[in-house]
Parts: sequence; C-alpha cells; structure tokens
Amino acid sequence: MNGLRAVLVCLALACATLVSPATAVTPSWRALPVPPAAVSPVTVSDLAARGPGEAWASGYEHAPDGVRPMLYRWDGAAWSRDTTFPGAGDSGWLGDVQYVGEEAWIFHNRAGEGEILRRSAAGWSAVPLPQTLSVYQDFTAVPGGAWVVGEDDTGVKVLHYDGSRWTTQSTPDGVYYVMGITARTATDAWAWADTSTGTTVLRWDGTAWRDAKVSLPPNSNVHTILPERSGRVTIGGSQYTDSGIRTYLMTFNGHAWRTTYPPLGDTHTESLVRGPDGALWLPVRSDRAFQSRYARVNGARTTFSYGPERTNAIHVRPLALTRAGSALLSFGTVEIYGSKPNLMSERLGG
Repeated sequence: MNGLRAVLVCLALACATLVSPATAVTPSWRALPVPPAAVSPVTVSDLAARGPGEAWASGYEHAPDGVRPMLYRWDGAAWSRDTTFPGAGDSGWLGDVQYVGEEAWIFHNRAGEGEILRRSAAGWSAVPLPQTLSVYQDFTAVPGGAWVVGEDDTGVKVLHYDGSRWTTQSTPDGVYYVMGITARTATDAWAWADTSTGTTVLRWDGTAWRDAKVSLPPNSNVHTILPERSGRVTIGGSQYTDSGIRTYLMTFNGHAWRTTYPPLGDTHTESLVRGPDGALWLPVRSDRAFQSRYARVNGARTTFSYGPERTNAIHVRPLALTRAGSALLSFGTVEIYGSKPNLMSERLGG
C-alpha cells in the first residue's frame, strides 16, 4: 500500500508540474540582427507590422549636414534597409507608420515639405500635403481617412485626407496645440491637445471634433491613446504628484473609464500595445545597462521581462513595440561601450 501511495503521489506531482503556471516554460526575448545605420546616432520614430511576415521601422539618422530619413523592413526572417522610397536621399525624417488595408502608410518630412508615403505591392507612391506646416506633430491613417496635425503661422492645423482630397478640420475653442492623434475607423478618431483648461482628450465622430469629456488625473499629461476594434480605448500618460511622477492607464469599456496606476515609475507609454496574449505591453527603463526591459500589464497584475544580454552594452533602449502575429516585435537602439547608439531589434514569441 505504501508503495502504491508513493507512486500516486509522484504522478500527482508530475501532473502539477506540467500544468502549474509558476513552472510553465515561457518564451524569452531574442535579439534580431539589424544592419547598422550608415550614420549614428539615430532616432527611431515608429514600428508597425502586418502579421508576422512584414513590418516597417522608421526614423532618421543624425548626419553632420542635418537629418536623413531611415527606413527598415522586416520580411519575417530578417531586417533590411529600404532606400527605394521617394526622397530617400533627401534631407528630412520619417514619422509614424500605419497599415491601411494591404498598404503601409508612412509620414515623410521631405526637406520641410510633408507627404504620406504609400507602399503597395506595386511599389512606392507619395501623397503630398495640401500646404506646408512649420511643425508636423503627428499622423494617423485608417481605411477611408488619414490625419496630419501640426501648426503653421496661423495656429493649429488638422489636415484630413479622405482618399481623394484634403480638407482642414476645425478644433474646439480653446485648443492651443494638438499633441497627438490616432484613429480606430474613419469616423472614430482620438486626439490629445493642450487647451485653455490643460490637457484635453478630443474625439472625431465623423462630423466634428469635440471634447471627449475624459476626466484625466489631476496634473497629468497624455502620451498615447490606444483605440481597439472592440471599442475598448486605453489612455497612457504621466501624473505629477508631490512624491514624483507616476504612470497612469485609463481604460474605456464602452460605458465608463477606469484609472489604474501600475508600478511603472516614470515611464513614457507611447509604445503601449495590446499583445497577442491580451495583455498590455510596453518597454520601460531598464535597471540593467546590458539588457532591455519590458512590462506586461494584465488587469491589476504587472510583471517584467528582460531582453537578451548584450556584450559591452551600456544602454539598451527598445523605443517602439508592435504585435506581429503571435509575437511581439521591438525596435530601438543599443549603445556599445566606445561607440554611438545604433540599431537593435528583439522578438518575443512567434
């Protein structure tokens, strides 16, 4: 009997080991080689993917004579630099990357003139903006609509493209500056602005921009807004308190907003994404010079993971994060002792 009991206990322990979340084997971040930029240091602007087999990372190089646009393509197996887009050899920079159906749309400041680069199966094309702005602040695009926000000599400008023509949209009274914009559909777009009453969230309903009446935490700003197909919306930002700066997240479930303060410290949430596991992911400041660090926020629980160790690295910074099929893909910079920051990429899962 004692022998049988021992066998049963061993079997029970073995089964528990197989199913216990604490002991389950989880995938780890892997380094992906990136051809170095021709000139360093570099600035990474954005990263977007259309499934596991295609992603684009944008930014610019800091050359002695000014900035130059920088674009990298992921084909599911390797990163490569793309220099075939219009204006690749001109001064300027590349900003946000958006997928509109099968096409990749990228904002391009081409020697001071704004345009939208469009990449389709047929190659590259460009849609010029209807006017030159002194500041190009942000860009977003969805099927049926694209927006560029910025300023000219007359003040705030919200330029809207419906696929065939540009129009200028009005903002509510009291808006001094539109800091960022994003969209879920052509009739559901969100922006955050500096106004006479502080930082304010705006919403486009297909007819007009209006104050979304979001009660942000006191003394706070907004870094990003993440609208999802389900209708869920997440706002990420920082709140200034007597004890320091803390990160907040606000989630809208279609009826009400809920505010949480995950233990992220003073973290910029611009690269906040919904991962394939349903949790929110974002890169955070690492306490290890030779490794990147990522946070996973799932409800009230926040956990952290590290990227691979990098020999002689003194600063590893994933600056953009996106979902690529069943994986997470990051793009950023790594500074190796004795050299200027150059490019890096990492992947979790897939």
